Amino acid sequence: MVRKLRWGILGTAGIAEGAFIPAVQSSERGIVAAIASRSEGKAGEMAARTGVGRHYGSYERLLDDPDIDAVYIPLPNHLHREWTINAAKAGKHVLCEKPAALNAEETADMLAACEAAGVLFAEAFMYRYGAKHARVREILAAGEIGELRSMHGVFNYCTPDDTGNVRFDRAMGGGSIYDIGVYPISAARMIAGSEPLWASAHAFFSPQHDHVDMAASGILAFDGGVSLTFECGMWSYNRSYFEITGTKGRIELPHMFGWRENPQIVVLTDRERREESLPELNHYSLQADAFARAAFGEADPVFAPGDALRNMRAIDACLKSARQGCRVEIIGE
Repeated sequence: MVRKLRWGILGTAGIAEGAFIPAVQSSERGIVAAIASRSEGKAGEMAARTGVGRHYGSYERLLDDPDIDAVYIPLPNHLHREWTINAAKAGKHVLCEKPAALNAEETADMLAACEAAGVLFAEAFMYRYGAKHARVREILAAGEIGELRSMHGVFNYCTPDDTGNVRFDRAMGGGSIYDIGVYPISAARMIAGSEPLWASAHAFFSPQHDHVDMAASGILAFDGGVSLTFECGMWSYNRSYFEITGTKGRIELPHMFGWRENPQIVVLTDRERREESLPELNHYSLQADAFARAAFGEADPVFAPGDALRNMRAIDACLKSARQGCRVEIIGE
């Protein structure tokens, strides 16, 4: 019989109900055992809607449950550090929504707590687990577009009238770089296979939205003259796109962070324009299964916990640059 990871959900965020819970329920290696909220009523209602058997009126009660192996944390960004550390102390593995925390210092605290407790930590960038990005790496390794020169990533949506949204609260970690700029930043690091050297960013800090960055753009510089230019926005026209340019061609990813749309990959060179479509596998399910295998010691994590810290350093640099109007060096280990 296949061993299954027993998940607890800390919070009743929409992404948990709409994406993560059904994905785990359809996965091979996971079950959702319990949901917790600071409101027992909310937890009970969500448990009933999703068919989850147990619910708790506090996060602490869920962490005390011996039948929970791992927790998924979709809480507002400013709570990630606290509840990751609490979960680690309770002996639970942690899958935490992006961004890992509010800054690299918080992220380092979280990783240290998980390491000390002997539990797994991963940042929930679900898109990285799909076949699309493995295929992109194959195309790059085969030299189809030559040497890597530049990348350009866009992730925008437009919900400025969504009053009360935690993404518009600065103290809670609101802003477009935290919410969606993290995607092209993480993708560029994955594709380049290295860490950026410096960042320069500009943002629209909206007085109507607690002065969070409602739109931002920037550049990350990598070794060898390679760069990422990116844009992200919560008050910009909807788009999710990524482009990789080499010396002999380019790769276009028209729906960069999704998996249902096709074609998923477009390769352009002097010789051809080729479209590739891939199976529409749920990235959240793939992520849950990969996490379970790593938690059970059956496989190495697809992305080591330290990846979250390195991504956070790049995010810190982008935010500092946007706020201070300067280029910011990114200091690693």
